[in-house]
Amino acid sequence: MVKTLTQRLGIFLALALVMAVTRIHLSLLHHDVRDASWAIFFLAGFWLRGAGRWAFPLLMAEAVLVDYLVIHGQGIDFWSHYCVSVAYWFLIPSYFSLWLGGSWLAKHQLGLRLPTLGLAVVALLASWAACYLLSNGSFYWLGNSVPLPRSFANWLANLGDWYLPFLQTTALYVGIGAVLHVLAVQLGRAVKEADPSHLPR
Repeated sequence: MVKTLTQRLGIFLALALVMAVTRIHLSLLHHDVRDASWAIFFLAGFWLRGAGRWAFPLLMAEAVLVDYLVIHGQGIDFWSHYCVSVAYWFLIPSYFSLWLGGSWLAKHQLGLRLPTLGLAVVALLASWAACYLLSNGSFYWLGNSVPLPRSFANWLANLGDWYLPFLQTTALYVGIGAVLHVLAVQLGRAVKEADPSHLPR
């Protein structure tokens, strides 16, 4: 579905707002509000395919800015925080893998048909797994917060501890995005069919 620049900007701003509101939850919102960042990058790759040169860097900059504001607001030096180390830079390829997953789905999707659902599941699981391995692996092996000695067995245990919570959160937000996508497509079709200028003459 071809989108105008105005539509792309609207989608981008909506995604950026959701990411900001949920990512900042660490200090300002109820603890039950989960970070939608992973899903946002996947959905952005899908809805904003072809706009990666500006949309991905801006979303990445927003993620870092929110992290900085939250950590600084807690009176902690950014690079001294538990979650920030040299491994923090691996968020770029981690999030980009999700973007690529969404972009791949946008290219290969078959409209509102059952095969598209299967492709969506494959794209999400594959890109999510790449993101999870990159982010978790870099944090475990390069971060300063993991107690020594490190071992492959302990890393696998750590992977298992966080696997389902991260997958469930990402899948939940992507599912919400999928429902909104279906509704938007159906609404667009209804408007087009109701427009006399689109009727055959």
